[in-house]
Amino acid sequence: MNKMLLSARGLKKTYVIGRRTLEVLRGVDVEVQRGDFVALRGASGTGKSTLLHLIGGLDTPNAGEIFFVGQNISKYSEPALTHFRNCQVGFVFQSYHLLPELTALENVCLPARVARTAAGPAARRAGELLDRVGLKDRLDHKPSELSGGEQQRVAIARALINAPELLLADEPTGNLDSRTGWEIIELLKSLRTEKNMTLIIATHDEKVAAHAQRVIELVDGLVAPPPPGVGST
Repeated sequence: MNKMLLSARGLKKTYVIGRRTLEVLRGVDVEVQRGDFVALRGASGTGKSTLLHLIGGLDTPNAGEIFFVGQNISKYSEPALTHFRNCQVGFVFQSYHLLPELTALENVCLPARVARTAAGPAARRAGELLDRVGLKDRLDHKPSELSGGEQQRVAIARALINAPELLLADEPTGNLDSRTGWEIIELLKSLRTEKNMTLIIATHDEKVAAHAQRVIELVDGLVAPPPPGVGST
């Protein structure tokens, strides 16, 4: 089996805001192997979230290519890209993005239902995942009835419902206190090992990045060269 899961080459991304053109990524190359735990680290505005969104197919680059298991997702049709986002990638965001009118169980079921999994099997799978993340007694609670840490656990369970090969987490501890944030990182690490996933976390926090096997530092839209004596990313 090919160990290379993801390869991004020459990625550029700009946004036009009024009369201003904002160059966020200026030619980024990244390679990630199956099973890696990689942290994208950088200050706010360095492009780490943008890079994560491009890798996950949530946005498209202005230039460059992204290969996932050898397939150029930059060339995917919209239906193919939708399937990629739904079934091959799981997303965890800083702000959880749970639907407030749905219960924890219903929120976790959503991606499975989009993938046309029958309601019964989807609910059973969602219940198992919520149990795994420590929320077996919160299945019928809505987001407003859950703490921030509990909401993030629901979001993690939702990200795993379709058994993705790649899990992307964008500042997953950003809205949490330090203890709860540590618990979330430990949970992500455990799940990655259990489910044989690849994990990429975008973070500005050096303590979070220190948990990763490899850190890719972004500075002003570019990958910073590694310090002397450290292998290339």
